[in-house]
Amino acid sequence: MFRKLIPWIGILVLAIAVTACSSATSNTAASAPTSPAASSNGATPTEAATLPSVPGLSAEEVADLLHMREEEKLARDVYLALYDKWGLRVFQNIARAEQTHMDAVGDLLKTYGIPDPVAKTKDARGVFESPKLQDLYKQLVAQGSASEIDALKVGATIEDLDIKDLNEAIARTTHSDIRQVYENLKRGSENHMRAFMSNLRARGADYTPQYISEAEFQQILQGSNGRGQGHGQGHGQGRGQGCGGRMGSGKGQGGRWGMVTPSPKP
Repeated sequence: MFRKLIPWIGILVLAIAVTACSSATSNTAASAPTSPAASSNGATPTEAATLPSVPGLSAEEVADLLHMREEEKLARDVYLALYDKWGLRVFQNIARAEQTHMDAVGDLLKTYGIPDPVAKTKDARGVFESPKLQDLYKQLVAQGSASEIDALKVGATIEDLDIKDLNEAIARTTHSDIRQVYENLKRGSENHMRAFMSNLRARGADYTPQYISEAEFQQILQGSNGRGQGHGQGHGQGRGQGCGGRMGSGKGQGGRWGMVTPSPKP
């Protein structure tokens, strides 16, 4: 009798084992932390689905343009807040340059028919459509309000992040006009980084890069404030502190966003 039951006992044990294994797998999957897949600039798939569809541009290119428009605004708004706090001229001068950066990306949004997030917030200082940039603005202003040195480190941090994001956006775009603007903005940000570092070292302080590599950081510091060719209609040499001015005067190659001028002096 017992011998006849052995096969059935084996089948029953196997069924219990399979059920237990399936239950354990299900519980493990349910308890494992989930992290949304990231697209350009940390956008989740849900966020990416809300991006406007633009003929000829990839979703990443659209996301980058929207992000860079508000990231340049972030720089301008933080620098204005820190100028109000400390009265350091470098913040006032570079804030003006960041306005030209904002305008350059804004023109690209118009060119490609992309809704402008800055227009949606009426360009109110310290107000952003992006929740991430909204939080970052508050964090950076608070950090820079502690001391002049902390404020200058915030400036270096913003340029560090901006250069990293521009490097990635340049690599993702296939459009020469977009790449040209990004490359000009990057040159401006490198000039701004040198200005902030000059101010920091004059006060016996320093900054360690958090976003770009140490090698790229040192290469930027060893470079000189230069001029870059731009695109767009018109001719002339741009004027402004830290990066190319909106419009230029005189003759020569260039354009509306064409020239990168020396950074503010310490």
